[in-house]
Amino acid sequence: MTLLAALLGAAFAGGACLVFSGWSGSGKADHIQTWPSHTPVHRVVNPALQRRLALAAGFGLPVGLITRWPVGAIAFALLGWFAPELFGSKGAREAATAKTEGIAAWTEMLRDTIQGAHGIEEAIVTTATVAPQPIRSEVEDLAVRLERQPLDAALRSFATDLAHPIGDLVVASLTLASQGAVGDLAELLGTLAVTAREEAGMRLRVEAARARLRTSVRVIAGCTAATALGLVLFNRRYLNVYEGAVGQMVLAIVAALWGASLWWLSRMGDFIAPERFLAATDDLDTDRVTA
Repeated sequence: MTLLAALLGAAFAGGACLVFSGWSGSGKADHIQTWPSHTPVHRVVNPALQRRLALAAGFGLPVGLITRWPVGAIAFALLGWFAPELFGSKGAREAATAKTEGIAAWTEMLRDTIQGAHGIEEAIVTTATVAPQPIRSEVEDLAVRLERQPLDAALRSFATDLAHPIGDLVVASLTLASQGAVGDLAELLGTLAVTAREEAGMRLRVEAARARLRTSVRVIAGCTAATALGLVLFNRRYLNVYEGAVGQMVLAIVAALWGASLWWLSRMGDFIAPERFLAATDDLDTDRVTA
């Protein structure tokens, strides 16, 4: 009976994580992709989703087995699901800053190459192999697309791959220039490069200002979880009040308030990037494909 309750709690926690992921749109793909029937399953599933599911099971299942509390298993499973944002998001923030700086450097490369009397397509192909590392794969894919797609279609796919507001501005500038609607493309690209570098500098300043808040979130989450586990392991009688249906309902309210507080604190430390103005067009194109 204990094992069954724990398994049911873990299964419910996994289902709640998947429902929340789908509701929040975190698993939304930028474009539709199909896989052949012989493709292994582990190549189809998003590695980030696999990691989240593993963390949710690693946090929730042991708690369910020890406490026999479905609510406790669900709460710790959700803690594992959101652990990348609470404890390990520094790498993602650094990657976002590096991408912004990479877009600025590549825009400067385009400006200098175009000033040498090269066309837009030739400039893109020329800079593909020397593009900054954070965006080199996207630029190389753009150069390959230019061999079989019109410039505007290839640039639109490039903007989708970058998924960056400054990248949208660069793509829009190149598209308009290819249609003869830009007088001095080199000057415009130089301005965009300066804008990208200013955004990267702003990101660094924001990260430095909010580092203490993120550290506080990690300390609060870690200490609270450690205290709860310590009580379960060493002073179980103190938690007997949570036995039974009423106790589980009270525990669910406490866990919900605790989780909402951690989420709010974590959101306060996030960098709110400008919205992409080409994203709405990408969504319309995706809707046409699915229709």
